[in-house]
Amino acid sequence: MLLRSRIVVPVINSPIEDGAVRTDGDRIVWVGRWKDASPGSSEEVADLGESILLPGLINAHCHLDYTDMAGLIPPQKHFADWIKTIVTLKGAWTEADFLRSWKNGIDMLVGAGVTTVADIEAIPELLPNAWKLSPIRVISFREIITLKSGAANDPELMRSVKNWAGLPHPEGQTGLSPHAPYTTTPELLRSAAGVARSNGWLLTTHVAESQEEMDMFCARKGPLYDWLRTQRDMSDCGLGSPVEHLERHGYLSNNLIAVHLNYLGVNDAHTLARRGVSVVHCPRSHDYFGHQSFPFHELRTAGVNICLGTDSLATIRKSSGQPAKLSLFAEMRAFAKACPDVSPEQILEMATLNAAKVLRREGILGQLSPGAKADMIAIPVSGHASQVADVIVNLEGPVRASMVNGQWIRGP
Repeated sequence: MLLRSRIVVPVINSPIEDGAVRTDGDRIVWVGRWKDASPGSSEEVADLGESILLPGLINAHCHLDYTDMAGLIPPQKHFADWIKTIVTLKGAWTEADFLRSWKNGIDMLVGAGVTTVADIEAIPELLPNAWKLSPIRVISFREIITLKSGAANDPELMRSVKNWAGLPHPEGQTGLSPHAPYTTTPELLRSAAGVARSNGWLLTTHVAESQEEMDMFCARKGPLYDWLRTQRDMSDCGLGSPVEHLERHGYLSNNLIAVHLNYLGVNDAHTLARRGVSVVHCPRSHDYFGHQSFPFHELRTAGVNICLGTDSLATIRKSSGQPAKLSLFAEMRAFAKACPDVSPEQILEMATLNAAKVLRREGILGQLSPGAKADMIAIPVSGHASQVADVIVNLEGPVRASMVNGQWIRGP
């Protein structure tokens, strides 16, 4: 297939006016100017007209299970109160509720140009059947929460991990998601790190999401500490930041996707960079909780790879009376508003190239180049190619077309 578009945005190279992309099966084999394309006599040609053609977006952190919780939890005074509220809400849902929510999330992501999503699976019973409902690439991470010492060697937990490994994961890629330092034990973190290494899996964990988490680990105080002190052994608190806690137990490595990192200790950014840890920032969730400014420049200066995620709709404010939707375009706009000194080109890279790196799919996802997957989206064009990144970041409507593995899943 040969695709023609007013502007083609490879991301790894400059935008191409009157550009074209040639695919063969599920791969891209050529990118260039239309005048150099030389269509073959039997080649299918799709002219996308006045469109911008760019790589499919990569959502590096999502909770599809919670999509239908949009608007059900108003912002709370304390982060610990929010945790209690969502635990209660989850307890009232059935497996059918979660499955419907999961599928609704997928539908939103398709309309918003996401072709790959890293999803935290809190209800593993939904899989593998839920994967069949998704036209986009889903990389699922099994969530693990345990407050009991010794749970890392619990036969039931080991059996669960074994069952997870036995599922037919799409494209063979998967991982584990020990929820957060405060909902796990040091023993579990060490065990999960070992399992991930032996299986070649990724890890993802919420880290330093709130000031209350920092207070718990740094100073043994605060609402989160007070709530959990009767539920878990707190001897791992009072010894430093959550990042220092993870470093102490051998959890930081280049297979870890650290989510949020809204609060940093003095040397945390350099520790993360030295260990090759990537960070996912979720701008709208960050705003929902009213956190301090995201330490983007501190992390980037240290050399940390930073990408974007949507988190769940349970932590997104409604705006202008419109229903909340999972959208990386909305996350890019929110980030641009909060960090106006970051260029739109850099923001686009956070939703494409940087996210591909965090998922170990560099050169395969997040760019238009020979050998990459034929994952592409088309959006309405306006202006000159030199302003195209700004147009992309500020898109508010749905995408015109979306392709995954060389197959159209929306439009054109």
